Amino acid sequence: MQKATVVVKKITAEDTIAVRHPVLRAGRPKEDCYFQGDDLKTTVHFGIYDNDKLAGVATFLDSKFPTFEGRHLQLRGMAVLDEFKGRGFGKRLLEAGEELAKKKKINLIWCNARILAVPFYEKLDFKKIGASFEIPKVGIHFVMYKQISNTFDSC
Repeated sequence: MQKATVVVKKITAEDTIAVRHPVLRAGRPKEDCYFQGDDLKTTVHFGIYDNDKLAGVATFLDSKFPTFEGRHLQLRGMAVLDEFKGRGFGKRLLEAGEELAKKKKINLIWCNARILAVPFYEKLDFKKIGASFEIPKVGIHFVMYKQISNTFDSC
């Protein structure tokens, strides 16, 4: 029996749609899966592959959250296909984002987390800030953040 090969690598914005659509925008047009900032030169998309099958995606873009000092990355469009959930793929995608943040000397990663995803992020040391809010056609969210470093220069 062949051992499963799981790898995280950079992908294109277009590649993310194969996972974003069924997980984040099921039943809606594929156009709803393209997010503002996807095509910026500074935006990085990661995909996690299980035996060459794209199983999950996460997008990290330079986006300052006004409450905090320093430089920030926003996590957007993170999703793992149902058949791969519970195998640590989301955690691996976030770890790739944290490594990216360290290389770019980013202080903090933040996201708008769906209410159902809050416990997942909390297990990975993200903290909620502020009250819940609704994103139309998507649902209730919380802003969450994780401090990466206090030692990088503020910008």
